[in-house]
Amino acid sequence: MPHEGLLSPRYDHRGLAGVLPGVAASLGVATCEHADAVPMAPARRAVVVLVDGLGYELLRRRGGHAPFLRSLLPAAYRITAGFPSTTATSMGTFGTGLPPGSHGLLGYEVLVPGEDRLVNELSWEDGPDPFSWQPEPTVFEVAQAAGVEVTRVGPAFFAASGLTNAALRGGRFRSAGPLADRVDATLAALRASRRTLVYLYWGDLDKVGHVHGCQSWEWGEELSSIDGELARLVASVPADTAVYITADHGMVDAPHALRIDLAHDTELAAGIRHVGGEPRALQLYCEEGAVDDVLAVWRERIGERAWIRTRDEAVAAGWFGPVSAANLPRIGDVIVAMRQNFAIVDSRRARPQLLALLGLHGSLTADEAAVPLLQVPARAGG
Repeated sequence: MPHEGLLSPRYDHRGLAGVLPGVAASLGVATCEHADAVPMAPARRAVVVLVDGLGYELLRRRGGHAPFLRSLLPAAYRITAGFPSTTATSMGTFGTGLPPGSHGLLGYEVLVPGEDRLVNELSWEDGPDPFSWQPEPTVFEVAQAAGVEVTRVGPAFFAASGLTNAALRGGRFRSAGPLADRVDATLAALRASRRTLVYLYWGDLDKVGHVHGCQSWEWGEELSSIDGELARLVASVPADTAVYITADHGMVDAPHALRIDLAHDTELAAGIRHVGGEPRALQLYCEEGAVDDVLAVWRERIGERAWIRTRDEAVAAGWFGPVSAANLPRIGDVIVAMRQNFAIVDSRRARPQLLALLGLHGSLTADEAAVPLLQVPARAGG
């Protein structure tokens, strides 16, 4: 039975998992063609822009700051990013075309099986080998092998990061700083090849939302800046180029006064060995034999403010898509996905900078999990 307010993840080729395969198919990569994909007209060249944190509902509500992007909304697709609605997981889904249970990037912080420790899949600090942690081929690798020139444009520190190597490897990487420079690098890459796929990443909207909130004037100003540069990009691409704009997740503002800190709540903290995930999408790794007690206490205490599932229940509900046997132990024993603007933090281990953030994401609300797929078709045949 559907739950009010819960946006069930979609991992077929009409969700975020279908964006890159669909674009690759439009460029003639036959192995990426799927009958149920979002329609994408054939083109010689394509650009896929991913704006970190640009949720569909946020764009719809705050479109006054983005006249160009707003003009694309009537023909846009409202797609689901998946669960948890967080950058590391969504990049895995976006880059491989697979659900989290298959690519294995299952949250912001997840358990490393057999090592009794968490790994941060965003920073990848002291993380496992990314090529073995996520061994499936990426769409960039498949497209490059099919003769498409692939270029990825982003900040220099992303070039060989653990997350990039796990989820977004393939083709060449061009580093650039400000968004205007990344647009210029994208245009140069397009003009350098007759059959090309360029991926452009921009992360500052997410940063501004985390610090100031996604309802802030600062968020609106950043969206306005992005809107201007993306309008310039579309106006400047070669005529045979299609442009696609999407995102990895949305965001909600979670006031500090409404949060619970596990450092000061011994009842909720009892029986938990590791607190993984993030404040809007916790993954609780329990002490041996403690799962039932943890589940009972959490459902009694916060069951009206969160969707609480055991690992098996979440998997059966399709939250992660099909889960491989190798990836199953990475998922918490108990999954807690927050409703409305509630959050739970743990100041015993979270850095003060993270505790101070106002805008958060990770859960299954529409504000977090629904993202846009905006399309500007090529002006000339492919």
